[in-house]
Amino acid sequence: MTLTNLNIDRGIATVTFANPPRGYMNAAQMQEIDRIADDLTADDAVRVVVFTGGVENVFIRHYDVAEILGFADALQKNELIADALFERARAETALSRTFDKVDRMPKPTIAAINGFCQGGGFEFALCCDLRIAQAGDYRIGLPETNIGIFPGAGGTERLPRLIGEARALELILRGRTVGPEEAARLGLVHECVQGPAIERALELAEELAARSPRGLAAAKAQVKSASCLSLADGLANGRGRFAALVAGDPEAVRQMKEFVTGGEDINRPA
Repeated sequence: MTLTNLNIDRGIATVTFANPPRGYMNAAQMQEIDRIADDLTADDAVRVVVFTGGVENVFIRHYDVAEILGFADALQKNELIADALFERARAETALSRTFDKVDRMPKPTIAAINGFCQGGGFEFALCCDLRIAQAGDYRIGLPETNIGIFPGAGGTERLPRLIGEARALELILRGRTVGPEEAARLGLVHECVQGPAIERALELAEELAARSPRGLAAAKAQVKSASCLSLADGLANGRGRFAALVAGDPEAVRQMKEFVTGGEDINRPA
């Protein structure tokens, strides 16, 4: 059964999660996302990628807890001592590899959150560059401590980088999820819109699709690396990326020439 649908129109790829009836994330679905991420990264015709949910009132509800229980059972039967298990489990997993692919995709990514987005579902949304939530009666966040675990797919790393350690600790330790309006106030999502999230996401996607893809890819890579490098190394990488871009991207040169000869108005309507 296909758990993910893909549609490409005018340079915008829309990826729809479809795992009824509950809309859980599972390993089979992430295998599909991994393949789709590779295909979309390699497709130069695709400029922007939008992710959304296909189950009513669900983006991704959360990761399938039954699968996590199966993982726990397999580890317990392995009988590795704690230190050995820790080192073995630190290795990259299929899930972490897929999430990292989405995070590092050289094209802008947008999560059009149209319903429950919790646990692994919100951790996936945190990998996207922009998050748009539609108003409604559903929850967003990381509730894992309510069932004795913690966010194990990047939430403990990406959420503090997004909203700060103090607020992230409060949400994660309490397992507190919030409605879309509060999610926007706290900075978990960029916008909460009254209409369908997909409409606003596609509007933003069209805006981004009109820009130089190499310029956007370089900007994204530079920002993504900022929290992992010292200021000096980040600045050095920025100089290198900027020089490589202006030397090797005819589209950037064309747009700069148009700016110089066309009235020098650098701002576009927001």
